[in-house]
Amino acid sequence: MTPPLCAACPPAELEARLRLHRLPEVGARRLRTLIEAFGSASSALTAPASAWRSLGLPAACAEARRSAEVRNGANAAMAWLERPEQHLLMWDDPAYPALLAETDDAPPLLFVAGNPALLERPQLAIVGSRRASPPALDTAAAFARCLARAGFTITSGLALGVDGAAHRAALEAEGQTIAVLGTGLQKLYPQRHRELAQAIIDRGSALVSEYPLDAGPLAGNFPRRNRIISGLSLGVLVVEASLASGSLITARLAAEQGREVYAIPGSIHHPGAKGCHQLIRDGALLVESVEQILESLRGWQNLPPAPVDEPDHPLLALLLAAPQTSEGLAQRSGQPLAQVLASLTELELQGRVGNEAGRWFARAG
Repeated sequence: MTPPLCAACPPAELEARLRLHRLPEVGARRLRTLIEAFGSASSALTAPASAWRSLGLPAACAEARRSAEVRNGANAAMAWLERPEQHLLMWDDPAYPALLAETDDAPPLLFVAGNPALLERPQLAIVGSRRASPPALDTAAAFARCLARAGFTITSGLALGVDGAAHRAALEAEGQTIAVLGTGLQKLYPQRHRELAQAIIDRGSALVSEYPLDAGPLAGNFPRRNRIISGLSLGVLVVEASLASGSLITARLAAEQGREVYAIPGSIHHPGAKGCHQLIRDGALLVESVEQILESLRGWQNLPPAPVDEPDHPLLALLLAAPQTSEGLAQRSGQPLAQVLASLTELELQGRVGNEAGRWFARAG
């Protein structure tokens, strides 16, 4: 027996909601206002334009609801939903994620490709710079891997840099991950992550978007989708971010939503660390290990301890805390510089450490 397209409403009402959703002047709040004012999306579509204007909607919006483009787009979405791995969650659907529903500006609907049940599971968002440094990418991967093994679903935005590293590491750890897109699910961005997006679906994880399936990459949509990343999650970890980074928007939204905010510190000389340092000054928890995150959330989530691999080399233990120069490692380890350099060379040949701009960092396992 074929399951219903949407548990919250019959097909005719669903098609009407999809038509309203496609109207450029109808955002999340106005869509709900229309349905509440007229009793249903179907009634809103047939209401006179004067009634729409009385709700503050422009006449052009009332006219657009009858256009062929809007009808065709809604019909295409209905056809998309016929495939078993493609879903639509409405705000009045029992399957809509409860944590997200608590937020002030929760999206009225979510398109989901993959496993929609993941949206109700404990999630930790990992975000950061699109142009992240190699140490930041390794840090993001290490944290994502450990958190996924601890039972968290890793949520991020499928962007280049930290987002992609977090998604990949979660999958590598045989965990689960959710990618929240700033485009429609049929207009994947960035294109370089097409294979990653498909792997997310194939491995039982999920892609999520509030935008119409064919919505392209508009600049204003990416900051807006960040409220979904934070709204789905128990907390947000910022790995590396400049002061102008969109990751700071996600962190601010997380704080406003009552979520935990974590930030990893970096060098005072690195521009990519300034955003994290600002977050810490604003009250984010300074994080140096996965255990700090688990400890802050374990009280009410009752998650098992994370299986964290202990470093088997004293220099690795120092580098896992923070990138260091050769001289700094010698000073902190108490070893002669020549011995430190020899050990670093051996570790680099093993692929366990790397060097950037004169500073050594531990590579993710």
